[in-house]
Amino acid sequence: MASSDASIVPFGARMREQFLFDPKFLNLNHGSFGTYPAAVRTALRHFQDQVEARPDPFIRYTTPKVLDVSREAVAKLLNVPRSECVFVKNATTGVNTVLHNLPFKSDDVIIYFETVYGALEKGIVSFIESRAAQIRKVRYEMPISHEDLVERFLQVVREARSEGLNVKLALFDVVTSLPAVRFPFERLTEVCREEGILSLIDGAHGIGQLPLDLGKLQPDFFASNCHKWLFVPRSCCVLYVPKRNQHLIRTTIPTSWGFIPSEDSPATAPSVMKSDDASKSAFESLFEFVATNDDTPYFCVPAALEFRKTVCGGEACIYEYLERLANEAADIVAAALGTDVMEERALQPGQQSNLRRCAMTTVRLPFTFREDLAASDSSATLLKADQAVAAVRWFQTTLVEEYGTFVPLVEHGGWLWVRLSAQVYLERKDFEWLAEVLKVLCQRYRTERC
Repeated sequence: MASSDASIVPFGARMREQFLFDPKFLNLNHGSFGTYPAAVRTALRHFQDQVEARPDPFIRYTTPKVLDVSREAVAKLLNVPRSECVFVKNATTGVNTVLHNLPFKSDDVIIYFETVYGALEKGIVSFIESRAAQIRKVRYEMPISHEDLVERFLQVVREARSEGLNVKLALFDVVTSLPAVRFPFERLTEVCREEGILSLIDGAHGIGQLPLDLGKLQPDFFASNCHKWLFVPRSCCVLYVPKRNQHLIRTTIPTSWGFIPSEDSPATAPSVMKSDDASKSAFESLFEFVATNDDTPYFCVPAALEFRKTVCGGEACIYEYLERLANEAADIVAAALGTDVMEERALQPGQQSNLRRCAMTTVRLPFTFREDLAASDSSATLLKADQAVAAVRWFQTTLVEEYGTFVPLVEHGGWLWVRLSAQVYLERKDFEWLAEVLKVLCQRYRTERC
């Protein structure tokens, strides 16, 4: 429910005053690390002050109670019971928590996608170095339609099964990181359910960016960073595990006081960090105390949601603005550069791109690393393949040092791309400015570096 109009601040430059930015820095990359408004900082410092005033009483006895309030708030937003939501530090931790809890056999397969978040791919490769499991990657180049992505996934499933393997788990995104597109996570969750495959969703770019109804979607596991798009301080991630799968999760990362031993495990000392609430499941208690950390960001979810309701006008207003601005921004930048936006190739006039239905968009820069692409586009500048890392570094550091902003770049499919992040404190003219800056930098790079 939206707030009264009297307390709502217009999106754009006026909303920027609610945040904590250096006036000499324009934050165009909300997607990487997020940020939060001054009102949420007040809540954060309140909890930090309480912890330091009475460390033992707060950590031992108050933390479980305020944690429950935040879990209730985030569960309501996701339309699931509180008992199915816990907090971890980030989506990488959430995904790895699931991976390290599931039992795998040598013929079990984990499937993931070409555009997986880089740290998670490294985590999967590290995981199979010491665990009995195999991996398969769904190969493709963006842009590709949602339908083709699902079909390529099913093809990998069929190929693995033809080898006598058991496809146990599939990892996929809500919105991919670099390049940034909306993924067909709804359909992939359905397909996994139909095929008897566990679904593990990396929703790092999920909660706070677009509507999510996990009660309806019913994935097997879901992790989403609250510190990116929900305006919660770093670091805070909701890990959703439905009751049907909670028996599979017996340890946190790192293993701590809530560890649930198997029946044949050696006996260990009883937990000294367990709340007295007998109504809580072992799964809930597992995540209440995970080593000694600053967990105060977890407690700020209600403050963030209150800001979004009373100052921003509610979740629906935010989602609509973010998607609209991200798409306007992409069109502005692509027009200035004479390139295009990452979207399905076969779109008909007036047809909406499924890849662009989110708060981040991806625009092609006029630089390619492949001779065939350069030959087909007279406006493109051909760079050597080994120049990709240097080109990305030059653009990003120049933006910071000379223009007081930052946007991430990535090489994908032989082209150089830039990612744009919309947010309530940004408006069209911010991206009009960025478009002209990128146009100048592209020309500079051709002149100085090519």
